[in-house]
Order: sequence, then C-alpha cells, then structure tokens
Amino acid sequence: MAQLFGHQFQQDSDIEKQISTLISSVEKHSAKIEGPRDPQPEFAASNKALADKSGEVRGRGLFFPYIGSGLGRGPYAELEDGSIKIDLINGIGINIFGHSHPRLMAAAVRGAIQDVVIQGNLQIGKEWLELSKKLVEIASRNSPLKYAWITTSGSMSGENALKMCRQKTNAAKKIISMKHAFAGRSQMMAEITDNDTMRVGLPRYDEVERIPFYDKNDPQSTEKSLRALKEIVAKHKGDICTFVFEPMQGEGGYNVAPKEFFEPLLAFTKEHGIPNWFDEVQTFCRTGEFFAYETLDLGKYVDICTVAKTLQAGATLYTEELNPQPGLIAGTFAGSSAALSAGLEVLNMLDNDGYLGKDGKIWTLHHQFVDGLKMLNETSCKGLLQDAGGLGLMCAVTPLDGSKEKMMELIQVLYKNGLVTFGCGRGPFRLRFLLPAVMTEADVKVALSIIEKSVLELA
Repeated sequence: MAQLFGHQFQQDSDIEKQISTLISSVEKHSAKIEGPRDPQPEFAASNKALADKSGEVRGRGLFFPYIGSGLGRGPYAELEDGSIKIDLINGIGINIFGHSHPRLMAAAVRGAIQDVVIQGNLQIGKEWLELSKKLVEIASRNSPLKYAWITTSGSMSGENALKMCRQKTNAAKKIISMKHAFAGRSQMMAEITDNDTMRVGLPRYDEVERIPFYDKNDPQSTEKSLRALKEIVAKHKGDICTFVFEPMQGEGGYNVAPKEFFEPLLAFTKEHGIPNWFDEVQTFCRTGEFFAYETLDLGKYVDICTVAKTLQAGATLYTEELNPQPGLIAGTFAGSSAALSAGLEVLNMLDNDGYLGKDGKIWTLHHQFVDGLKMLNETSCKGLLQDAGGLGLMCAVTPLDGSKEKMMELIQVLYKNGLVTFGCGRGPFRLRFLLPAVMTEADVKVALSIIEKSVLELA
C-alpha cells in the first residue's frame, strides 16, 4: 500500500529512539537538581552582565535578575547565577508542568522536526489539527462550544473574541466587564483591563462599562452587581456586544466568586441576547477541571471562551451562533509546530493522568498548599499571611500589612531565599502562586519553609 513520505518519517522507529535517547540524556542532567540552592559566587559577575545586557536591549531592567540556565526539574529551575529556585509563577502561568518535563520535551522535539517552524491558519499541519480537535472535544463536554480558532497569545484570542461578538451583535460597541478586570496587553485588551497604570499615555475609547465583582464581605454583593448590570443594559440598549469576565480574577487579586453570584448575571445577559464571554486565559487547566465554567457549573451560559498560557498557544472557542463570517479573523501565525505539539501533550496529560476532579492531583495540591499557608498564619507567622485561598493551582495570600510596599519587598526577599512568585490585587496587595501540577508534598513543604523564613525576616 502506498504511503506518504511524511507518514514514513513520522512512523520511523529510529527517529523515535533518537528522541528517547535525547530526552534520557537531558533527564540525567536534570536529576542533579534536588532542591533550592543559593547563588554561587563564581557566577555572580557573568549573571550580572547578562541581566544588565537584558535591560539594555529592551530599555528597562528586569524585575528579577532571573536568567535560566536552560535546565530544571519539576518545580525547580537553575539560574545563570548558580542558584536553584522553586518556581511558583511558571512564567505567569505558561509552564503548568514545571521545568524539563520529559513528556513535554519529547512532544516539543517531535513538533520541532516537522517541515516548518511556524504553522498558520492558511497552511496547517497535523499538530494544529489535533490540538484544535482536542480543544473542541473537551470544551463541548459541558458547554455548547463547538469551534476553536488557534492563535499566538491570550491577547490575540481576546481580540478575535471581541470581533466575533461585535459582528454577532451588528457592530454593537459597548463592552460590559468587571471592576478590577485584566484582559491582556493589546490596545483593546488594555481598555477592558481596569488598571490605569497599564494604560498610561494611551487614549480612552469609553467603550467599556463595569460592574462590581463579588465581595464576600457584602451579603448584597450579587444584588448590587445585578442592579448595575441592568442599569447599563437599559442605558445602552442595542449597543452592547458582550459581557466579558474572568471566572476567577487574576491580576485583580485572585478574587473568587461562587456560582450563585454569576448565574443571575449570565441568565440576564442571555435573556437580552448579549454574548457571554468567559475569559479563561489564566484559569484554563488550573481550577481542577479544564475550564472554570465546569468547576462553577456554568457551562450552559457560555457563548465564547478564550484560553492561552497552559495551552502553549492561544485559542478562541465559540458556539455555532458566534461562528464568524469569512474574513473577520485570520492571522499568519497560529503557533510553532513545537508549541502546538506540546500543548496537545499538556491536555492529554491532564485528561488521562488523574489531575482533574475534586479528588484529582490539582485539588490535592491546592489543599496541601493553602492549608499550609493557613497553618503558618495561625502559628509562627501569626496574622501575617491572611486570607489564603484561590481555586486549584491558582492560590493567593495577603502578606504582612497588605500594602504594595511590603508585598513588593517580600517578593524580593522570597526570591533571594529561593522562591519565585509575583503579586496581584490593589488594596490589599497579595502574593499569587501558580503551582506547578507536578509539585509533591515534599516540594510544598520546601515552599512553605521559604515563605515562613521570608515573612519572619521582614516582620
């Protein structure tokens, strides 16, 4: 039977053996990484030179002098200064399986040896197709989502979503979003983002109306948000293209809301023909299910959903009703063959290896970490690590006095002591942690010990 040259190449057992040998060689090196290590004096000068040059070429210094050596193991990363740090920010959400994961490296290599580096939406390969099929399959399990359009980032997935919503609503202009929202770094996503510091020097288009996010300390929170939503819809009737929100706010403070908060809002927008856009760029794969709308049991309300980060690409998922006319969305770049291949492997690992569900690895890890933060707050760090919580692998805590100054200072002390994290929120200011799904209970103990040491060092 005739066979394509490409099929012969993909089924070549010798190539697969070479990939296996390559990954085994990397694992021999990564196995040397056992846990945190202080910077090594002999590498200080070279690391500083690299960090300084990085600041020069982009016109602004690095937040951390973090330059990876190219090797890690699970939650641990080796840096050019000789230190080994436990990475609890994952490149702000990209690396859900940590560093030097053998299955992801193998998948990336298989993608890298395809005939093109980059696949686009005009000329696709099997990596694009298989990832798209998987996205549609998992999205349609608990929602009416039917199609997927792959792109390069969360911001681009949002731009595509907005165009679809506006086309569906006859070029309606207004967007309803949440206070403290974050949507991305493109011009329009910055407009949806509710943070003036991220829009300095940019024009205002006055296209976004906001309602309050859930306030757990206010028993009237849902009623207030619903009332604000109804007022906006009444004022701008016929000119609203979408209601967009994060099921769990990221940059805004890792704010969590229950199903009972969202449901009346989504039912109202559905009733008025306003597309519901779930922004899951950060929550995708992290809340114990693939989608936070599954975790919150809100799938029936979804019209359009954006994902990225853990996917190693971006994607817009949408229903039949939101399917755009030809020409509205396109894009030369869909993603690198290596990234598309690795993204598919991420989804398969999460789907098949016991990570999802209330008894899965993600929620087990969540409880270990959050319970540990709460214990520190009750004992050695009494009152200095408040309001620990989150969803799944997205965890946060309010440190010290909740001020920006103390939070920023603590982030740098944590980094010095061997733990990488970042901040979120705006009064109180919070530490946020994006836990790698491969963390063990022993790794959690290592992280908590560094947190304890660093808080006490400042306090």
